[in-house]
Amino acid sequence: MTTVTAERTSFVGVRFQKLGKLYHFKIGKHHTDVEAGGYVIVETKRGRQLGQVISFISPDHVHRQRGMRTIERKANPRDMVMKQVWETKELDALITCREKAASLKIRDAKFVKAEYSFDGSWLTFHYTTENKKLDVSKLQSLLGRQFHTKVEMRLIGPRDVAKIMGGYGACGAPRCCSTFLTEFSPISIRMAKAQGISLSPQEITGMCGRLRCCLVYEYEQYVEARKTLPKPGKRVGTPYGEGKVRDVRVLRDSVLVYVNGDYHEVFRHELEPLAELEALKKKAEAGCSKHEDGGCDCGAKRGSADNPENGGKNA
Repeated sequence: MTTVTAERTSFVGVRFQKLGKLYHFKIGKHHTDVEAGGYVIVETKRGRQLGQVISFISPDHVHRQRGMRTIERKANPRDMVMKQVWETKELDALITCREKAASLKIRDAKFVKAEYSFDGSWLTFHYTTENKKLDVSKLQSLLGRQFHTKVEMRLIGPRDVAKIMGGYGACGAPRCCSTFLTEFSPISIRMAKAQGISLSPQEITGMCGRLRCCLVYEYEQYVEARKTLPKPGKRVGTPYGEGKVRDVRVLRDSVLVYVNGDYHEVFRHELEPLAELEALKKKAEAGCSKHEDGGCDCGAKRGSADNPENGGKNA
């Protein structure tokens, strides 16, 4: 995404959570002093929200939509204090939500987070469940009367739960989703196969029970490298003699070749594609397929217009 100065654009990217999605808003005529890193008040589908300006967006990178909203105003110190005050009440709200859910015998849902808007006018409860038919409308009404505010029940997936809960991944480092990922990319088993990763659940499944986000990080590099490296089982020429490829080491840009009873690591620049070379040699020795004697000076492949043997027509 291109970042430009405020004088050259009238669009900004605003984020409402630390690792949340970036939303585009217009800068009003009276708010040209908006700065990257500053906070603003905007009107959203979920009411007025306080968000942080992450960057200025070039008009070429903005997905223009009808009714794109304009920044209402810059946030003031009072707004920031109110946000902190309401954030301190979120844990108590979550505990109350779980208690009310238990009283209504809602047992197949897990409530993981309560989130107030900056002024307390909107309260959102994030929950997850495998029961697609679960009805939480009674709980929503009960909580609305309890907190005297507009309550939203938002169903989230396992990856979002892991992002909220935080913790450490299988690699021993903090989870990617909780540290820097702002959006989840589509991930498939094909990505693990392309990288030669074991398909056992322990190797490819994250703490959320879904395929690990890191499977997508190097996938494109593996695909591009494999296009130019020989596949396992292929005959190749090496400095150690002719052999067969047994394994491909993409990140090292090399292959493991079996030659005369021994295994050797051979890098790309040392390889000779024997099959391709033999095919080219065979084709060169075959001569012209249009003449019995193999001698060819008719220019048939070039489609010469003045060739007497093709009637003066292009081949």
